[in-house]
Amino acid sequence: MTAPPDPADADALARGIRACRLCAPRFAATATAHAPRPVAWFAEGARILVAGQAPGLRVHETGLPFNDASGDRLRDWLGIDRETFYDTSRVAIVPMAFCFPGYDAKGSDLPPPAICRATWHDRVMAALGDIALTVPVGGHAHRYHMGTRAGVTETVAGWRAHAPQVFPLPHPSWRNTGWLKKNPWFADEVLPALRARVKEVLW
Repeated sequence: MTAPPDPADADALARGIRACRLCAPRFAATATAHAPRPVAWFAEGARILVAGQAPGLRVHETGLPFNDASGDRLRDWLGIDRETFYDTSRVAIVPMAFCFPGYDAKGSDLPPPAICRATWHDRVMAALGDIALTVPVGGHAHRYHMGTRAGVTETVAGWRAHAPQVFPLPHPSWRNTGWLKKNPWFADEVLPALRARVKEVLW
């Protein structure tokens, strides 16, 4: 029988991630020319894993994950307040890249660097131990946590095949407001089931 993860392992990993500078040359070459600022927000024993894409500029500036309008929408989807969301003993927030990737010359978000996932993610998942509910947010997280190659709409529409352990979500960015209007089944069917599962897991 495998021994349960030592909480110190997760703590040591979080410290290692915060000290990571692997992508310094990559970020220096972006339009934002910024330095790495890894945001590691997790602890062993968390019941819910929120697996996002990568920090945005506001998160990079504040060091707090989902500290923006997208985070407000995500917390509404989950049915939890900020205090619960940021309690690492209950919710682990592990994006596919721990740093803000920067913008390209046109001002668009760059994708999460694959080297971050390859360096850290399997180790973080092992250190977290048993997670009761995984919430992959966006295509990059869907592919890593679910092994899917389908598009976001197809993956989210197939949520029943993965519930109650996994609930795939679109990204809560304002850019997806049009998607939400075109897919009313998401609010009508997915969100009530997700909120019920969150309540079951946390309370």
